Amino acid sequence: MRYRIKKETKPTLPTYGKYKAVAVHDQTISRQIAKEATKGMTLSAGTIEGIMMNVAEVVRRHLRNGDKVRLKDIGLLKLEIESEKVDNLKDFRAKKHIRGVRLHLIPASYEGSQELYKDITFEKDRNYIEE
Repeated sequence: MRYRIKKETKPTLPTYGKYKAVAVHDQTISRQIAKEATKGMTLSAGTIEGIMMNVAEVVRRHLRNGDKVRLKDIGLLKLEIESEKVDNLKDFRAKKHIRGVRLHLIPASYEGSQELYKDITFEKDRNYIEE
């Protein structure tokens, strides 16, 4: 996994002005997943893509309904609310204080080992010029 060193630019954070590693994402994979999944199978890429679209819709619906979704060998997905804090319970207004929703993935773990993170190595992005 490649990374870059970036300076924290949000003045409200206690880490403002400090440096951190951030992941480099060169591409977004979409339809290629279905094509790669067909290797060693008798299903077509179109069939697999259709199945994946159906699964994605079911997962989205359950997440929006407040369910947690466990995908075998991937992990647990759930939506979490990001909200401002208020001093008095009676002052809380959803439209005013809820800032957004974030998707959380808790990777599958087997006997204390998370396959998702297994064997990741880190390499500095050589094409990035640091500030």
